[in-house]
Amino acid sequence: MRLDHLSYAAGPEGLAACVQRLGARLGAGFTDGGLHPSFGTRNFVLPLTDGCYLEVVEALQHPAADHAPFGRAVRDRSEAGGGWLGWAIRVDDIAAVEARLARPAADGHRRRPDGFDLRWKQIGINEVIADPQLPFFVSWLTDDEHHPSTGGSHVRLSRLEIAGDQARIDEYLGTSALQPLDRVAVDWSQPSDGDDTGVIAAVFETASGEVRID
Repeated sequence: MRLDHLSYAAGPEGLAACVQRLGARLGAGFTDGGLHPSFGTRNFVLPLTDGCYLEVVEALQHPAADHAPFGRAVRDRSEAGGGWLGWAIRVDDIAAVEARLARPAADGHRRRPDGFDLRWKQIGINEVIADPQLPFFVSWLTDDEHHPSTGGSHVRLSRLEIAGDQARIDEYLGTSALQPLDRVAVDWSQPSDGDDTGVIAAVFETASGEVRID
């Protein structure tokens, strides 16, 4: 169990402008990740150190975005102005998570512009929609050489700021939330009444110093 990626939903500026803005701040270039046909979304990705990556995602004008939980979650976040959608944990045994959540994982795939089709299983988006502090889970079916963290970048995720309750996440994971967030510091804060839980900001170490993206 380890951190796989962070998801950031593009806002009214659109995907291309959002990617340019974040890339300029981080001093690194995103690559076109391609389409998620089953979810009605598309993304750009930036490999980070430590085997994880950052994705910027938007929902398409496609029926899948209305039906798939991930597509709906992305669209709702974008319509609310964009920003952090959530964090994903990579697991080797998705069956254990399916048993705990009492439903099967969804098949996911993303067709890159070069034609390669990445495949995985994921589960937990419904929980994220209900309580955005919670992570969702992915289990990759594609070989590690094609994992989106490959390709090289000197940007490192050093800290997450999460509005939520670590004890709640520990219970949800069945282990300490710090285990999959090894080498990533976490600042927990209690949301005010009426405020949403979830990722508030991520702090990255870059060639130009520390960059905080909220």
